[in-house]
Amino acid sequence: MADPSQQGQPPPQGYGQPPPPGQQGYGQPPPPGQQGYGQPPPQGYGQPPPPGQQGYGQPPPQGYGQPPPQGYAQPGQPAYGQPQPGPPGQQWMQAPQPPPNCPPGLEYMTQIDQLLVHQQVELLEAFTGFETNNKYSIKNSMGQRVYFAAEDTDCCTRQFCGSARPFEMKILDNNQREVIHLTRPLRCSSCWYPCCLQELEVQSPPGTVVGYVKQSWSIILPKFEIQNANRETQLTIEGPFCTWNMCGDVEFQVLSNDGSTQVGKISKQWSGLAKEMFTDSDNFGITFPMDLDVNIKAVMLGACFLIDFMFFEKSGNQNDQQHAGMW
Repeated sequence: MADPSQQGQPPPQGYGQPPPPGQQGYGQPPPPGQQGYGQPPPQGYGQPPPPGQQGYGQPPPQGYGQPPPQGYAQPGQPAYGQPQPGPPGQQWMQAPQPPPNCPPGLEYMTQIDQLLVHQQVELLEAFTGFETNNKYSIKNSMGQRVYFAAEDTDCCTRQFCGSARPFEMKILDNNQREVIHLTRPLRCSSCWYPCCLQELEVQSPPGTVVGYVKQSWSIILPKFEIQNANRETQLTIEGPFCTWNMCGDVEFQVLSNDGSTQVGKISKQWSGLAKEMFTDSDNFGITFPMDLDVNIKAVMLGACFLIDFMFFEKSGNQNDQQHAGMW
């Protein structure tokens, strides 16, 4: 039962009564500068942030699910935008500082005295005898890839001319830049045609001739000359009487200009019985002096490819190059 003393008295302050002057109440606008009910939320909740300030709903800073900036590679990974030739995980040789007057891409040659040339196995050619373009991986003695070589010949030329076919070959570095270009014209190789023997032109960079590989006339032993751009003989190459060897290497000696001193060699390495019998995929080793001119080193690399085509390339699964002497 209500207290008689409270009957007819006004209710306590705040219940339906306006607040006293200067006191904040319900339903009244908040004083200027103070956040109240029904007012827009503070900056950042669905609102564009002020210039230069990161807000909610904005793209996260670089690095969260985004590719890193151009040129910043992760450890063990190539930088974004850089070409990645060859199979994943293939280790490439780092390019050294190029010396003066060195053709672009040949600076690798200044640091090596040995090259390993591995021809890739072409399954279509191995099973059907259908001649395909040759491809080679060129590595240093540590197994790091230095170059990649690819033959560029049309189908009809490969099928009808076989191992005697003319070809263009591009040699690329780890940036897929063509640094050496080889050109082999259509010529004979038998000693019965001394005026039309084999020759290979070497360009580095493409369009600039740095040397030639020229076959010398010989009845018994295969012989070649390594020439500079002026067709001056710098080195000579002399091969064995028999250009095949069961379970062993076939060596072509690289001699000085006068033929008195051996300065290197080009070796066709034994690849195993199955690989030798059923494919024409060959492995070669090239050695030369460390201080040899890089242009002459490039010509020696071209000589390796010419020797491969002349003596070790198969045509239609038939090795028609295994013969004695230059007959």
